[in-house]
Amino acid sequence: MTNSLHSPLALVCELTHRCPLHCVYCSNPRELAARATELSIESWASVFKQAAELGVLQADFTGGEPLARTDIVELIRAARAAGLYVNLITSGLPLDEAKLDSLLAAGLDHFQLSFQSATESIAEEISGTKTHAQKLRVLEWLKPRRVAVTLNFVLHRRNLHQIGEMLAIAESSSATRVEFANVQYCGWGFANREHLLPTRAQLDQFLIDVKAAEERFRGKIRVEYVVPDYYAKYPKPCMGGWGRKVMLISPNGDALPCHAAAVIPGLHFENVREKSMREIWESGEAFQKFRGEAWMQEPCKSCDRRAQDFGGCRCQALLIAGDASATDPVCSLSPNRAKVDAVLAGIQEPQTTPSAEFLYRTNPS
Repeated sequence: MTNSLHSPLALVCELTHRCPLHCVYCSNPRELAARATELSIESWASVFKQAAELGVLQADFTGGEPLARTDIVELIRAARAAGLYVNLITSGLPLDEAKLDSLLAAGLDHFQLSFQSATESIAEEISGTKTHAQKLRVLEWLKPRRVAVTLNFVLHRRNLHQIGEMLAIAESSSATRVEFANVQYCGWGFANREHLLPTRAQLDQFLIDVKAAEERFRGKIRVEYVVPDYYAKYPKPCMGGWGRKVMLISPNGDALPCHAAAVIPGLHFENVREKSMREIWESGEAFQKFRGEAWMQEPCKSCDRRAQDFGGCRCQALLIAGDASATDPVCSLSPNRAKVDAVLAGIQEPQTTPSAEFLYRTNPS
């Protein structure tokens, strides 16, 4: 391993693309992996062992819906046996108290529950499924149990005004951390962008409210929030920088630098069934593609921020500018920033009634 290349800190495990939800912002690929192609428990156990040997500290179990895997308890047990801290990122479906106890007995360290809204009606509009009541039940089940809990509220134009209700849900739960995560405009999120992007007025009010919440809950609940990409002055480093901190394993075993990298044409992703994780991390074609600075165009190439944001998101550059090597167009220094501004200029005030315009995620068999 070269001196400039560090070990990955986290392993994102997309256990399956199957999911009971049909979220209009789902960031999984538009073409989803079928159940028949998913890695076996034996393959995942090998991945966990190799990841630990590579220096990985944490495994994030996600999907799709990771609970759709009938062997989820065994997967958690295998990851813990490898010495990894296990974080389950879930919609809470399907789950009951007995299954929850099984997950905890297997060694689950962290339970991260996602919300589409603070109310049933908007949650159903966004997820295409009745889920909200079940999520509230899960929060009640978690209260007496010893496990770290994070609530993840996915922000979009239909729910930004609900911050008070969202925080009330958090305050009544056992959560010690609340993450307000903006929709990422790739996958289905990009397809539904015009119906999900908030207005500037919505964002300004939310920033006032969230800063007040940070002070109010200081020492009790950690409130995390960042400005959404399209409204930011500078881009965020994609996954902490392409191929710098995170390795993602797709349901079929492909290793990716980020969850949306498959949209970039011409990239070849090695598979953990065929190559070791160390070999993929250190010399895999996809991981090398945008690692470091040699690939950068101007203004990134000579920018003082190039070691902070690493040019921003490669997938966003492709989707907006048509070039994955371009400076992330959300950057105020990008020659393509006008394209982002044009999108924002076209954003209308939020509707007060459900939108009939959403395209909903379809699920694999």
